[in-house]
Amino acid sequence: MRPLARRFARLTVRRWSVTVIAATVVPVIVVGQTPSDTVLSAATRAAIDSAARSILAANGAPSASVAVVAGGRIVYRQAYGSARLAPPAAAQPDMRYAVGSVSKQFTAAAVLLLAQEGKLSLSDPVSRYVPGLTRGDEVTVRELLSHTSGYQDYWPQDYVMPSMLIPTTADQIITGWAKKPLDFDPGTQWQYSNTNYVIAGRIIEKLAGMPLMQFLQTRIFAPLGMQSIADVNASRLGETDAIGYYRHAMGPPRPAPKEAAGWLFAAGELAMTATDLAQWDISIIDRRLLSPAWYDTLTAEVKLKNGGDTQYALGIVVGHEGGHRVWEHSGEVSGFTSENIVLPDERAAVVVLTNQDANNAASQIGQFVARRLAPAGSTQMVPGDDRVAASARTILTELQQGRLQRALFTDNANAYFTDEAIHDYASSLAPFGAPRQFCQVARDERGGMVFRGFTAVFAGHAVTVSTYQMADGKLEQYLVVPARAGASCPS
Repeated sequence: MRPLARRFARLTVRRWSVTVIAATVVPVIVVGQTPSDTVLSAATRAAIDSAARSILAANGAPSASVAVVAGGRIVYRQAYGSARLAPPAAAQPDMRYAVGSVSKQFTAAAVLLLAQEGKLSLSDPVSRYVPGLTRGDEVTVRELLSHTSGYQDYWPQDYVMPSMLIPTTADQIITGWAKKPLDFDPGTQWQYSNTNYVIAGRIIEKLAGMPLMQFLQTRIFAPLGMQSIADVNASRLGETDAIGYYRHAMGPPRPAPKEAAGWLFAAGELAMTATDLAQWDISIIDRRLLSPAWYDTLTAEVKLKNGGDTQYALGIVVGHEGGHRVWEHSGEVSGFTSENIVLPDERAAVVVLTNQDANNAASQIGQFVARRLAPAGSTQMVPGDDRVAASARTILTELQQGRLQRALFTDNANAYFTDEAIHDYASSLAPFGAPRQFCQVARDERGGMVFRGFTAVFAGHAVTVSTYQMADGKLEQYLVVPARAGASCPS
C-alpha cells in the first residue's frame, strides 16, 4: 500500500512524475482491444504497446493490464504478458488484480457520502466514533483521510512480515497502532499511514450499520456498474484472475505470500479489472455520486495547520505537472502494484495494474501514457548523507557476494533474508560487477522509521535500493528492484 516507499501505498503513495521510457520492442502477448480504440491514433497505440512491453521486460514483472480514458470514456484496453507463470496463462483485460492503496479513494468517498447525508462532519474528533484512541479528542476525521493525524503506520515495509501471516482484525490494528503515542501533533505534518484508513473504515461501519464492503457495494460499486470487485482482505483472487509474484532483487519471480485476513481492511482490500477502476476515474471526472461541493472536498489539497503544503487531498495525491492538474495514487499489496492517474481538465486517465510487488512497472507505464495524454515535467534527485549512502552501498556489495551482516538488521528483515533470498540476490546481482554510481534519491518518514531510496548504476544496468531504518539504526528493510530506464546519479 505504498510508492516504493509505499507498499501499502504497500498499501504506497508515489508523487506523480514523468520519466523518459526506452522504446525497445520485446515480444510479449497482447490481447483485448475495444471497439472504441480508434479514438487513439495508431501511433499512440503503438507507442503505449511498445513502452509497456519494454518496461515489463526491463523490470521483470510478469504482466500488466492497462486502461486509458480520453474524452471522458474508456478508449483503450490492453493486457500484456503472463497473468500466471506455471502453468502459463496470458493476461487478459478482464482479469482482476489487487489495487492496494488505490482502495483508499473508495473509503474516503464512503466517508463523504455519510458526511453529505449529515451523519458526520470531517471536523468531528475521531473519539466521537472510536473511543480510546491516543488524543482522539484532537484528531479529526479529515486528518485521518489526509494522513495528517499522527497515528503511526502499521505496514510501511515492502514485504510481508511473519506477524502478517496470522489473521487479525481492524480493532486489533487500531489497538496496536492508534493507542500508542502519536508520531507528531495532529495537523502539523504529513506522513502516510494505513492505520488512518483502518480507523476510517470502522467509522463507516458504525455509522452505516453494515460491513464496509457491503456499504461500498451498495453505494458505490453497484451504482457505477463496477461488477468485477473482489475483497482480497478476505481471500485470494480466483483461478481466472492474475496471480501475484515477488522477486528477491533480480532473481526469478516467485508466488507471493498472501497477507492473512484482516490486514488489508479499508486501506488496501480491493481488487478489480483495470476497466472498472477506469470507470471509477470517469465517475470522479463527471461527479456522478457526490454533490459538486463534496467532490471539491475529495480532491482539494489539505493544508497543515501552519499553512504548509501536503500535496494530498482525501485518499488522492494532488498537484500540477507541466500546467496540468493531476490526481494520482499508487498501490501495493503482496504480489501486486497499481498506478492510477487522472487528468481532470483533459477528461483523461490511465490505469495500470501489475502482478508483482516492489516493482515500478505500473508507475513507469502509467507515467508514459500520462505523458502522451498531457506532457509534463521530470523528477529531481534528493540529496542525502554520504555516510548513509556508503553504508547502503557496502550492504549491496556484500549481498552480491552472498553475505549479510545480520546484526545490522531487525528481526523482520532477517526473516525476509532467507537462504533462498540471499541466493537470489547474489546470483542476480553479482554479474553486474561493482556499481559505478550510488546515490540517495529520496528520503521520507513513515511508521516511526526513516525511508531512503538509492540509485545504483552498473555497466548496462541500474537498480533502485529502498531501505527503512529504525531509531536505533537497524534496518527494517533493504530491497533491490530494477530502476527506470535511464536512471543515473546527478553529476
